[in-house]
Amino acid sequence: MTAIDDVSEMFSRQPQWVSDVLLIGAIVLATYALFAVVGLAFGVGVNSIVGTFQQITFFAAVYALTALALNLHWGYTGLFNIGVAGFMAVGAYTMAMLTAAPDGSPPGLGLPLIVGVVGGMLAAAAVGFVAALPALRVRADYFAIVTLGLSEIIRRALLSRSLRSFELGGYSVGPITVPTVELGTGGGSGIRAPPIDVVANYLLFGGGERGGDPTIFGDVLFGLGGALGVTRSIMIQGTYTLVLIVFVVVFYVLLTRIAYSPFGRVLKAIREDELAARSLGKNTNRTKIKVFMLGCALMGLVGILWQGSRTLVSPNNFMPIITFYIFVALIVGGSGSNTGSIVGGFVFAAFLWEGPRYLRSIARANFDVRAPPTIYDAFVSLGSLDPVPLVGYLIDSLDEIRFIFIGVVLIVLMIWRPDGLLGHRKEIAAATDLSRRPAATDGGETDE
Repeated sequence: MTAIDDVSEMFSRQPQWVSDVLLIGAIVLATYALFAVVGLAFGVGVNSIVGTFQQITFFAAVYALTALALNLHWGYTGLFNIGVAGFMAVGAYTMAMLTAAPDGSPPGLGLPLIVGVVGGMLAAAAVGFVAALPALRVRADYFAIVTLGLSEIIRRALLSRSLRSFELGGYSVGPITVPTVELGTGGGSGIRAPPIDVVANYLLFGGGERGGDPTIFGDVLFGLGGALGVTRSIMIQGTYTLVLIVFVVVFYVLLTRIAYSPFGRVLKAIREDELAARSLGKNTNRTKIKVFMLGCALMGLVGILWQGSRTLVSPNNFMPIITFYIFVALIVGGSGSNTGSIVGGFVFAAFLWEGPRYLRSIARANFDVRAPPTIYDAFVSLGSLDPVPLVGYLIDSLDEIRFIFIGVVLIVLMIWRPDGLLGHRKEIAAATDLSRRPAATDGGETDE
């Protein structure tokens, strides 16, 4: 039994949601303690350490949200969707075009933020409906090819000059005249839209301008940050990260309720054996379309939230590699487990995403490492018993080495724990686990 199993067994005596919270909290606190100890040991300031915590938590929340939405497709229903980045782009761009200023470049409709958020989710769900129609005819890997192709079509369309700026309307239907509306995606330059971190702005500044008079909550937060030596910008970003954590909780509750509903049991039955589910009178095609649209709407919302603290939405933010990162987070945590999706998102953000950058900043600040232009020069120096150039080259190449490390982690998981960290908690299709037979009481023998 591994350490993860020991911890899970210890928490299993509590109610499920309590054990999940304790497990996630223990992993988060242990990770923060490790980063803090390493940072303080090498003279990293408190502001930098807290900034690293904020970055880890932000990306952990983003990847946890997307992994939860993907878990609805892959973990619950068995739909191999590798076009996640495309649906995130649809949500973010629709929100941007609906809320951007009419006199902007490219122009938008200038609608309220809530209209943009809802519109982005509906647009992602509509594109998901189009993508789900082939699911009635294709299966498994073929469906994955469809979603990957659609994701690239979306990204290429956003880069197109034809959609950089265009007009809609300008025609009459009887006595009704439809006015001309100018919109655009901005092409490769992207589109500027109002940031959606209005909740954080309201909590800190009462909805006023940043840098103005803070609210009582803002005074307390900024005062605490000042006492610890943490800058205001990190505290502001941290407040928006807390908003993302609230959304993680909402996603978790929503998907857990779906999992234990009759609809969720149909999803898991499709994952296990679609033919058997269909033979029991379940309309599996309609169910797959519904769940795919729901998951795509959630992915569109994640795209909106991810870009929420920025003002520029660019197609470069939705490269196919984003989908790969999300799959890694889900695989690490364990497909079919909502708690595993959150744990996987945090582990990926902390150790595979921000961890290498953190180590590189510490190495550059504390050691005089000379990076040669090529790895050949580094090995030549190593032959002269001078390892410093090789170490410097490796530190400068951590962004590339990180992909090698991700591959090694996946290989190790496939060998030693193919179900992921919490994949053993994968929810089965039946309402109860029939493979676990209760032990006999009153001295009777078990039937195992």
